[in-house]
This record gives sequence, structure tokens and C-alpha cells, in this order.
Amino acid sequence: MRSIGFVGAGRVASILLGGWARADASPAQLVVSDGDAAVLAALGDKYPEMRSAGRDVAEAAAQDIVFLALHPPAIPGAAADVAKGLGGSAVLVSLAPKLSIAKLSALLGGFARIARLIPNAASIVGRGYNPVSWGPALGGADRDALRRLLSPLGALPEVPEVDLETYAVITAMGPTYLWPQLYELESLAESFGLAPESARRAVGEMLAGAVATMHESGLSPAQVEDLVPVKPLAEEQPALLAAYRTRLSGLREKLRA
Repeated sequence: MRSIGFVGAGRVASILLGGWARADASPAQLVVSDGDAAVLAALGDKYPEMRSAGRDVAEAAAQDIVFLALHPPAIPGAAADVAKGLGGSAVLVSLAPKLSIAKLSALLGGFARIARLIPNAASIVGRGYNPVSWGPALGGADRDALRRLLSPLGALPEVPEVDLETYAVITAMGPTYLWPQLYELESLAESFGLAPESARRAVGEMLAGAVATMHESGLSPAQVEDLVPVKPLAEEQPALLAAYRTRLSGLREKLRA
């Protein structure tokens, strides 16, 4: 069992630790650092097996597998301390978009044993879609160790690094485009008289069936949409789709800049 370090104790650390805990696959040796003592304490309350390194980034980075769980703008400022802690046989897994493996290696003084992962929130229930790209310095044993570690979190497609920012916009952030609408449907169903459990099941089964119809019916998008004759939100749809195209295309370009 390899020791695990997290530089950053925020949302993404909580998601991955939650997924491992749910699968009874929590790391036996876990060290986490964060500049915010309250955030670090809250994570430690959830996962008592965690050892807090406080603000000591180098201590968290001294583990066998190190997850860099910081927002992209914060990474350059933390890189020197991360580099101080990294051992020669360590593997660094960046969870951030925007910074390529080559840029990360340069920030870390030439350390090249790097992978990049774009995590998905559904990893917290073992249903994530977490694309990964391997740095060329990682050998087969390192990649296998990461596959074993990450497999309880959901799917782990291995993709070209150039596509990671696209996955960040589509899969990592994708649930945020849908959740408000789905919660609103559940709320409306309850206001119309359905019991909460019936509302949750109705919306969940509807969504699963809608996706299956898209991918398994053999119909074109227009034919799929024509299966339901009444479209109550048809007038609002053009504005919604325009927002998708303009906002998400712009965000992807910003991440790739």
C-alpha cells in the first residue's frame, strides 16, 4: 500500500476521499496539507484516518502518490514547496486543468513523474468519469498503481492530454449545468403531490432513460426530440443552447490559453 498525499483539502479532495470511503478503499496512509486550517479540520473530521500536515506542503508532497488539488492560479506559488517534498520515485497527479504536464514539470524543477486527472463529482458515489493522461516518464508499474487506486471512483478513460480541458468543461463541470434543472423538477413533482421518494425516482429514471434513448435507439437527434410531441420549454430552448455554445466555448479557450 503506497502512502497518499494531498496538497489541498478542498472540494476535490473531499470527493475522492468520499468515493474511496464508500468503496471501503480508503488509503491506509494519508497526509493532507492546506493553507486554510478550517478547511483542513473539516476534512479531518470526515476522515479521521487522515494525518494533517497543516500548511506544510512539503510534508504532504513527500508521500508515494501526491495529488495536487489546487486551483490553477495557486499552483505556481506552491510549486517550490511541492518540489522540496517530492521523492525521486513519487508520482504527482495534478487535478487541475490549464497547466500541462510540461508546464508542471518546469514549475517543479524538472520533476517529470506526472499524470493529469480531470475528476468528476460523481466519483463521490463511485460513478465518476475521470479522464487521465500519463506523462511519458511514468512506467507501466506506476500507471497500474494509479489505475488500482482510482478504479473505485468510476470510469478512468485514458485520453490525450490535449483533450483534458474539453473534458473539464464537459464532464467535470457538466453536472452543474443539469443539477439545478433536475432539482427543480423534483421540487415541482413534490409540489404537485408526489411523495419525495416518488419524485426522486421519477426524475432519476426519466434521466437514465433519456440518455439511453439518445445512445441506444439508433435515431438521429431530431428523431429523438420528436418522440415527445409536447415541448413546454421550446420557446426558451434557443437562448439556453446559445448560452451553452458561447459560455462553454469561451471557457474552454480560456483554459487552453
